[in-house]
Amino acid sequence: MAKKTFRQAINETLFQEMRRDPRVIVMGEDVAGGQGGSGQIDAYGGPLGVTKGLIGEFGASRVIDTPITESAIMGAAAGAAVNGLRPVAELMFVDFFGVCFDQIYNQAAKFRYMFGGKAKTPLVIRTTIGAGFRAAAQHSQTLYPIFTHVPGLKVVIPSNAYDAKGLLTQAIRDDDPVIFCEHKLLYDTTADVPDDAYTIPFGEAEITRDGDDVAIVAFGRMAHFANEVADKLTKEKISVRVIDPRTTSPLDEDTIIEAVEDTGRLVIVDESPPRCSIARDIAGLVVEHAFGALKAPIAQVTCPHTPVPFAPPLEDLYIPSPAKIEAAVRKVMAYKG
Repeated sequence: MAKKTFRQAINETLFQEMRRDPRVIVMGEDVAGGQGGSGQIDAYGGPLGVTKGLIGEFGASRVIDTPITESAIMGAAAGAAVNGLRPVAELMFVDFFGVCFDQIYNQAAKFRYMFGGKAKTPLVIRTTIGAGFRAAAQHSQTLYPIFTHVPGLKVVIPSNAYDAKGLLTQAIRDDDPVIFCEHKLLYDTTADVPDDAYTIPFGEAEITRDGDDVAIVAFGRMAHFANEVADKLTKEKISVRVIDPRTTSPLDEDTIIEAVEDTGRLVIVDESPPRCSIARDIAGLVVEHAFGALKAPIAQVTCPHTPVPFAPPLEDLYIPSPAKIEAAVRKVMAYKG
């Protein structure tokens, strides 16, 4: 099995699914890497190089460079989906969802419901999330909780290249709209990834570290930090179970509840602001269904409720860190209530 980067896994999946199914199209700003301009076509393949090479094999009818108008991209993609195509539309940065949210939450997410289950909307919206890229407040947010709030949307947050390929394949083959969130700082991380296509079902968390003393639930890049903390604390005989939910809608509630019942302690790591966050949602879920199993208050490690700073030292402080996660674990382990 070959080592591949997160970026390569996404790119490979797009190639394989477009070859498998002629209904799959890709559309977005600069996905063809210069199509329509005076420069070299496919010069780079999007701002982060993820769609490199697609235009050369599939042509401009299936790899569609759009104008800089997110509302038009998502509106056209939603319309294409209900008319038999399977578009993969790129929202370059999740921060830009504000100009196209009506097409997503009030149109695509509701088509199946409004048409009595007769309409399918096989739409994938690929978007980037996350701070640490030095891209300032308008290009660095982690906004998956907003999409998770909307009935009719499936929300995916892969943490590694293996999951990225399996979950994106599943997303493209799914008949409902999927928000596929790619953390910008994961693109160059590597994992063993099969060459052949495979799928990972939505709503099935992965336990990346097993333990009996405390459970950590962490998403995307934060799962790597949680694993780092678990490996460190294992040497001190603190047994940490790390859960990577992989999707927030659907959410694998059973795996989280079971972990709390087994360990009695929970730390939730969420790279989004705390108010109305996934961390708060999971904390409420656990209090409702497993309160009696808790041996300590639930700890939530999130960003502060502020915009993402641009100054590098402040941005680094803004992001949940392994040190903050470790401190939260030690706090719940020390609780004597």
